[in-house]
Amino acid sequence: MIVLLSCITLKFNLCFPDIPSSLKSLPLNGHFSFNEIHHTARDFGNRYQFLPLAVLHPKSVSDIANTIRYIWQLGPGSELTVAARGHGHSLQGQAQAHRGVVVNMESLGGLKMHTYTGKHPYVDVSGGELWINVLHESLKYGLAPKSWTDYLYLSVGGTLSNAGISGQAFRHGPQISNVYQLEIVTGKGEVLNCSEKKNADLFYGVLGGLGQFGIITRARISLKPAPKMVKWIRVLYSDFAIFVRDQEHLISAQNTFDYIEGFVIINRTGLLNNWRSSFNPQDPVQASQFESDGRTLYCLELAKNFNPDKIDIINKEIEKLLSELSYISSTLFMSEVSYVEFLDRVHVSEVKLRSKGLWEVPHPWLNLLVPGSKIHDFALEVFGNILTDTSNGPILIYPVNKSKWDNRTSVVRPDEDIFYLVASLSSAVPHSTGSDGLEHILTQNKRILDFCEEGHLGENLGVVSALAKVHKSTHFNGNTNEWITPESEVIHDKIEQIEVEQNSQDGAIPITQEELSIKVFGQRSGYVTGLGMRPSSSSRNIVGHGDNIKYVTQLEQKVQEQADQIQKQADKIQEQAKGIEVANNKIHELVEAKRGTGEDVG
Repeated sequence: MIVLLSCITLKFNLCFPDIPSSLKSLPLNGHFSFNEIHHTARDFGNRYQFLPLAVLHPKSVSDIANTIRYIWQLGPGSELTVAARGHGHSLQGQAQAHRGVVVNMESLGGLKMHTYTGKHPYVDVSGGELWINVLHESLKYGLAPKSWTDYLYLSVGGTLSNAGISGQAFRHGPQISNVYQLEIVTGKGEVLNCSEKKNADLFYGVLGGLGQFGIITRARISLKPAPKMVKWIRVLYSDFAIFVRDQEHLISAQNTFDYIEGFVIINRTGLLNNWRSSFNPQDPVQASQFESDGRTLYCLELAKNFNPDKIDIINKEIEKLLSELSYISSTLFMSEVSYVEFLDRVHVSEVKLRSKGLWEVPHPWLNLLVPGSKIHDFALEVFGNILTDTSNGPILIYPVNKSKWDNRTSVVRPDEDIFYLVASLSSAVPHSTGSDGLEHILTQNKRILDFCEEGHLGENLGVVSALAKVHKSTHFNGNTNEWITPESEVIHDKIEQIEVEQNSQDGAIPITQEELSIKVFGQRSGYVTGLGMRPSSSSRNIVGHGDNIKYVTQLEQKVQEQADQIQKQADKIQEQAKGIEVANNKIHELVEAKRGTGEDVG
């Protein structure tokens, strides 16, 4: 998967004037920090630390626009990078800017939210606002966003730059499918409003665009009536095929649950006893006799929203839905919680982990989108051979409907009616060399990715090999056995060299889109590099051969168009040079002619 090589890459250069002083002179409502900047050199991934030159704390959108416009005007000779940082939930430094400028988007979070309660309700929010705040604000009007992420302490701009997926996505699509309008600051410092009908290319490019097309400074989010309560349910399966069948049945049914997720449990001790702190077993005696030790189990997690006056109706609906499933009967656990408590459930775990010093540890997460037709092969190898336990963190697995995803956005997803999110959300113990250490988890991640590629679960999982193949198909003439240009062959060799170097590194995971773009084509000026949560380097889409090739080909065409424009400019300059040369020759001839007649040529 290649994302358009766009990153605002404007890096510090000693040939330029004193940049800190020049930044201080910009007219701003907010301010720059040049000393208290170390916190922006860390993120949730906790693996990379890149110290910026400065941190912008904007109080208005114009602060961001003025800063980016200033950096753009420095020209391509400046290599000052800019990264937008939401809540810092990126995994590999995407919201960091080494010796560049980090835009603290949370400084915009104080801007007032505006809620419209008409026929098609919505809320206008800052791109730096956290989803937990959006929830509380919209609930004041009895409304709430339709689609969520499991963790709500993420910025709106951050998740909209990815996709925003949770257990509601099967019905409402990801968060990027529930946006009416955006306000964007482009890489040139322009402030543009965009929607389906206005600046549509920018609108769909930004949604799921990994922060490559601009900074989201405002978003108009679709809302729906909010329930007050939730029935929260968990059941277990020992047979993966039955687990998958039931999941796909539920997401395809017309009257079903409001939230459907699943996760894998491998060799966990006392599993059901651990659930008792939040859930009640339907049959306490049978539940107490259930053994999870040494087993691979699959948990189906469900939720049904309701209002207290409809409790009897909801109970009957739940009973009917559960009767259609084939879970292990002794493992049915239920809980009744408020709507807010359910949506904010992960924060409870965060508080516990922080109290034990286990939150700010390395998080080598791996997120995959797997075609439904390949999920059984994937599970057989990954859950049967590669992963021996799930003690390092949860492994989510649940299906979504392609029909709920807008194919005009930048997100690349499998081209099947049903595909699965598989997310290995591991936490590594610092300095450990065992199975809970970072190196071991990264090695497991690489084994999973290698299996996906070697097992043809989508022939082009690796971004490097995909680009090399497409580049050759569009730049090499098979009839003459020649490259179109010498530069084309050089680029192809460079891509292959990068692939060899990457594969030779023990425990390395495939190169990211941003890294590949910079390594192959060099750094480009005038684009924006990252927003809040942007785990692009850990997110892989296992897509079919044709779809990936088509997508990469489109991007290659865009690159070629840029190259053609540059070539036209070069040709124009060359023509002008020839014209100057011709004019000089004529002047020389005139001078010589005058000298031949004895005239004074001065």
